[in-house]
Formats: sequence, structure tokens, C-alpha cells
Amino acid sequence: MASVRPVIGIPTDRRMVGPHPFHMVGEKYARAVLDAADALPLLIPSLAEELRLDDLLARLDGILFPGSPSNVEPHHYEGTPSEPGTLHDPARDATTLPLIRKAVQAGIPVLGVCRGFQELNVAFGGTLHQKVHEVPGHIDHRDDTTLPLDVQYGPAHDVILEPGGLLRAMAGADRIQVNSLHWQGIARLGPSLAVEARAPDGLIEAFRVKDAARFAVAVQWHPEWKVMSNPFSRGLFAAFGAASRERAQAK
Repeated sequence: MASVRPVIGIPTDRRMVGPHPFHMVGEKYARAVLDAADALPLLIPSLAEELRLDDLLARLDGILFPGSPSNVEPHHYEGTPSEPGTLHDPARDATTLPLIRKAVQAGIPVLGVCRGFQELNVAFGGTLHQKVHEVPGHIDHRDDTTLPLDVQYGPAHDVILEPGGLLRAMAGADRIQVNSLHWQGIARLGPSLAVEARAPDGLIEAFRVKDAARFAVAVQWHPEWKVMSNPFSRGLFAAFGAASRERAQAK
């Protein structure tokens, strides 16, 4: 008998499409959960505490916090106000930041990608650079949006994997190549987080939650992009899926 696939929640962005609010997420994240994690993706609307987060978590086996064009509002980490025109999503912030803390406390596996990586850091007391490319000593981590998507999401730089870390054990190597499509990045790492990878300029590109009962990892790059053709990305989602399956069986 085939094992029951775990249910992995994916919090959505709240976007205005014409005069109406929509709750949406990139298909690539749902496909990565379905194909590489071998799990059922379930979209979570960004309705904050109206969702009754504890009730929601009781029904989930894992949560993927995906990337987004929007940024965490800086008042959540005592940052300076954003420049005019910066895209924010206060409904998502109000949903994901408490959801992250509750999920990890409940032993639910979590994986953060790009904005999700930044959300996890903020949720655990860290801060962000709003423009990494303007910080002395850091390279430009942005993508060129005039290029085809395959080029934008192509390998951009190495990340150096921390000795003794989870990702280094998964990779079987001390570094991997990743894509790079972000303006923001970690300024100060949350105190309960441990570095898993750094870019050549020293910027933190991956971390884990140190005392989490189950898988709790976040990466700044986009492993969901063409996940099945990248062995490391496929392995990352498979490990997340396996932890979610273990959670489902434990329930």
C-alpha cells in the first residue's frame, strides 16, 4: 500500500488584481512540493489570526514559506522606512511571522525560500539589509530582469557550506552553485539560528533553526526553479518532504 502523502501548506501573497484582493503563490513552489517533496501542496490565504493558526497547524504536516516580489515591512525588525515604491504585503507579514514561530514550536517541518528565508530570520529576532548591493563589501546579488528567465535563474555564484552543517552533509561537498535574485539579505542573524551557507562576500545564504524538533531550514536562493533537474535542490525538497511525512505518521 502506497504511503499517504503529507500535506504541506504554502502561505500566499495578498495582491490586488484590478479592484479585488487575491491570494496567490507561484506555481513553481506548488510543483516543487508536489514533485520533489512528494507531498500535497495546500495554499494558505494570508488572513492572519482569523485563520486560527493553531487549528491550521493541527491539519498540516509541513510549511513552505515561498519567495515573493514583496519585502517584509521594516518595522518588524526595527529597520528604517522603505523607499517609496517598495512592494510590501502586510497581510502576509501578519500571517507568516506568527505562523513561523508556532510551526517550529509545534515540531512542524518548515522550509523558507528567498522572502521566506528573510521572514524566518525576522521571526526569530534577526534584521535585514534592504539593499545588499549598497552595503560595502557585498557583491550585487540582484538578477537582470531584462534577460530570459532561464538566465535570471541560472547559476550566479557559489555558496560555501558550513562544516558540520546539514546542507554540507546533504551536498557531500564544501560548496554548491546557486542562483541569485534578491535585493535584501541578512544583516544580523536571529540568535536561535545557525549559519548553513555563505556567499563568497560573506553574506549568509542559508541557516537552520538550532533547537527545532524537526527540519527547519531556509535558503536565500531559489531551489524550486526547475527543481527536478538539480540534484541538490531535489534532495533539499526530498528531505523536507521526508520530515513532513514523519510528522504525518507521528500524528
